[in-house]
Amino acid sequence: MNDFKNAIIECVPNFSEGVNMDIIKQITNEIETVEGVQLLDVDPGKATNRTVVTFVGNPQAVVDAAFLAIKKAGELIDMRNHKGEHPRMGATDVCPLIPISGITAEEAIPFANQLAKRVAEELNIPTYLYEYAATADYRRNLADIRSGEYEGFAAKIVKPEWKPDYGNAIFNERSGATVIGVRDFLIAYNVNLNTTSTRRANSVAFDIREKGRQKTDEKGKVVKDEKGEAVWVPGLLKSVKAIGWFIEEYGIAQISMNLTNMHVTPLHVAFDTSCERATARGMRVTGSELVGLVPLDAILEAGKYFLRKQQRSVGVSEAELIKIAVKSLGLDELSPFDPQKKIIEYRLRDVAAKKLVNMTITGFALETASESPAPGGGSIAAYCGALGAALATMVANLSSHKKGWDSRWEEFSNHAENGQKLMAEMLDLVDEDTAAFNHIMAAFGLPKSNDAEKAARKAAIEAATINAIKVPFRTMELAAQSFDLIQAMAETGNPNSVSDAGVGALCARAAVKGAYLNVKINAQDLQDHAEVKPLVERADAMNADADKREQEIWNIVLGKMK
Repeated sequence: MNDFKNAIIECVPNFSEGVNMDIIKQITNEIETVEGVQLLDVDPGKATNRTVVTFVGNPQAVVDAAFLAIKKAGELIDMRNHKGEHPRMGATDVCPLIPISGITAEEAIPFANQLAKRVAEELNIPTYLYEYAATADYRRNLADIRSGEYEGFAAKIVKPEWKPDYGNAIFNERSGATVIGVRDFLIAYNVNLNTTSTRRANSVAFDIREKGRQKTDEKGKVVKDEKGEAVWVPGLLKSVKAIGWFIEEYGIAQISMNLTNMHVTPLHVAFDTSCERATARGMRVTGSELVGLVPLDAILEAGKYFLRKQQRSVGVSEAELIKIAVKSLGLDELSPFDPQKKIIEYRLRDVAAKKLVNMTITGFALETASESPAPGGGSIAAYCGALGAALATMVANLSSHKKGWDSRWEEFSNHAENGQKLMAEMLDLVDEDTAAFNHIMAAFGLPKSNDAEKAARKAAIEAATINAIKVPFRTMELAAQSFDLIQAMAETGNPNSVSDAGVGALCARAAVKGAYLNVKINAQDLQDHAEVKPLVERADAMNADADKREQEIWNIVLGKMK
């Protein structure tokens, strides 16, 4: 039975307070009391009088933390006195659970129900379920549930069709109502306009949002269908919700968007479409801002999109792609954009696990030369492989903007992008190889005072050893794959950099053969193991092939240098 202890859920509650930071701090303090939860981001908005909080953890810990936060918000926020630009219906307006890893949306639904039930029963706050957790189709959309907002909810809650999913149909004047559910990762994104007109900002929002706008006739009267209901003209972008508003804090109007599926409408498409529609209506987009956190892929894809528009290679570093995305989207117009704080993967990553690759090259060399047995040959082999792929990537990028080769930019961009992927994975293996060695040492250190402990120790040593074989084997695979890229650069790349391709081949050969030695030494006592034997056989073949591949590239390089 899956207890989801290793699963990760993100929770992004929206609290109806964006001015009094003491109140927000008291709420987030409650979240941080729960073990297994990490607070990632607190994003207050003065004009909206709303704060978006982001935290992650295992599902049960997230539910416990969300309950405490909703409880504290109910104690501190009095909705009878609340004013703000953003639609809202409660002190905790909405509290979505978002599956990140190890759990599906369907599997997260019971956790949403558990939270909603506790909030209703223990806090006397009516709760509604939305998106994947919705109990009826007409309750899926947050905007439909929230329609009428706090001011209209006393009348709405008593209607049979709007009976809460949990709790009594009695309006809580102080706390309002709360919407809880399960949804996909949502990007809250605002596009800045060079206007102060909310009406004009709305005109662009209606152009682009999926819902569109109501159809009108020549006199501006709303067109209705045979049932007497308004006819809607769909907008340009699927999975996009949008409205226009004026932000006094910045002195500008914005298009405020929720991108509910970034794979259907990516960040850069929402931005460019906003630019096109704003221009068509006599306005300019001056920049944009992200509210809360954003997935790394959304930023990287934006960087690649804008580089492709320039016919530039997308096979550049992650940092360069982020820089291009930030500048192209104008994410730093209103305030600095710090990738370490705004990109969710950067907030979650374990920096300590990347001890070696985060060192200076001098520090890495000194660490290798120390009395410690790790890092050793396996880590060095992986680093050699990364350097080989890096050199080939460099040649591809230089070739992509070589004068007179403009028509070939995409060809070399594809090569460079492949090289970046090979390099990145081999850099990960630098630390993974050392970690694999440390796991073997830890297994040998397990107790062995009785038969049960001896059996457990033996099994742990075997599992750790097999992993210590697989890590350098993967280095071999990647370095062997890089030969194709290196050879292509030697044959077709910028001739001024052919020697760099040659050095890359030498690095790749060293990586294959160095990792091979680690595979062999770790496999000595497991030669006939069902899982190990085919790995060793494949490693033997890659080792033999490495000399041949390196020599082929060597001959190509020397031939071009005559």
